[in-house]
Amino acid sequence: MERSEALHDLVLRSLDDDKAVEIVSIPLAGKSNIADHMVIASGRSTRQVASMAQKLSERIKRELGRAVRVEGLPVADWVLIDADDVIVHLFRPEVRSFYNLERMWAFEERAPEERRPTAAAGG
Repeated sequence: MERSEALHDLVLRSLDDDKAVEIVSIPLAGKSNIADHMVIASGRSTRQVASMAQKLSERIKRELGRAVRVEGLPVADWVLIDADDVIVHLFRPEVRSFYNLERMWAFEERAPEERRPTAAAGG
């Protein structure tokens, strides 16, 4: 599995394991040079958002040996995790509605898709 896809699948599995809400994956490959994927998800509270961010960054380092940059802690209304090939935005629902990144990053030919881990990815 390609490095970017392995990271993407790990992100989706981790967020699903942590009960993230409304997980959306936006493919960016060939459309932007910032990353191959952008994943947007919500937590029900700042505590859940912070916990998901911490667990995800630790899991990426442990399982893939990659360091990530995390912004937005400890406030945790909106946490950005930059893992190079995958950018993750974790929000409280009200903050997510306000910024509406899905609409901003949707490309005309293909809208964002709600995505869960695939069975092949162990999810």
